[in-house]
Amino acid sequence: MFTGATFPLGPFTPYENNPILRPRGDSWESANLYNPAALVDGDQVLLLYRAHADDIVSHIGLARSSDGYHFEREDAPILSPSEDYERYGCEDPRIAVIDGTYYLTYTGWDRHSAQLCLATSTDLRTWTKHGPLFEDFDTFATVDPRGFNWSKAGVIVPFQMQGTWWMYFGEGAIYWATSEDLIHWTPGTPDAEPMYAPTPGSFDADLVEIGTSPVLTGNGLLVFLTNGATRTVHADGRVDVDYRCGQIAIDPDNPTRVLARLQEPWLRPQTFEDTHGLVSNVTFVEGLVKFGGTWFAYYGQSDTTLAVAVHDPAQGWGSTVTIPDGGGSR
Repeated sequence: MFTGATFPLGPFTPYENNPILRPRGDSWESANLYNPAALVDGDQVLLLYRAHADDIVSHIGLARSSDGYHFEREDAPILSPSEDYERYGCEDPRIAVIDGTYYLTYTGWDRHSAQLCLATSTDLRTWTKHGPLFEDFDTFATVDPRGFNWSKAGVIVPFQMQGTWWMYFGEGAIYWATSEDLIHWTPGTPDAEPMYAPTPGSFDADLVEIGTSPVLTGNGLLVFLTNGATRTVHADGRVDVDYRCGQIAIDPDNPTRVLARLQEPWLRPQTFEDTHGLVSNVTFVEGLVKFGGTWFAYYGQSDTTLAVAVHDPAQGWGSTVTIPDGGGSR
């Protein structure tokens, strides 16, 4: 659990030599490579990234770096589809390390339902898959009812709050769940009210999604980097979606309420890679670490390449950011 953060965390500056990882060769990662989880392991940064060939069947690969910028990746994926519920992809990983066990949440995709799944490992090599966590939950129902299961995206808090384990999950809107054993999870919203939903008129007006594992501020708040989107519907029926990155803060003493949200995105599509790809106009953050005194936020660019933005804690937002008390709470 990284400490010493502030809210909001930043500013972040995209690395001048992005992308730091691209598709390669004619293998399982030949077409697109993006949306990584991140963690620090000793003197290295590890990325667990999503990649696929032209078949768009995603696997999860592993890459290591001694400086946070330059990565050496392994030839074979560490997690691949093997079950019916994920037969078309293991997608968009997030990771927590608790008492020597890696808890990997990811999206299992069968080309019908995108379901949040869990796998565990003690070595990042051999994984036990625990299947979909919320088979009857539709986190998209708040903004666009689909009539089938849709519960992708999940972040496990790596310490207990209120005497139990917590997870924040969801695309469309963000919900929470609790657990006694980190394996079996119970959604805490039987009335289907999300903890955090899109904010009309803002950069996340049409969709919000949990992004990275949380970091702890000096005054004890949990800060999550998030993803938000707006949709533009054209006269010919085309729909353009613009994904940008935000932040929210919660109090561990009141884990179901968002205390504040960043009013403007800290990252938005700007470069060629951000605006051109499999799904264009996407900056999508899933990995955040503090390494060598610097914050590294790892994100996907248009579902095609992988980039990093960095923040030096000696720099701050100054007076340019407004954080309303209780803004965004649900």
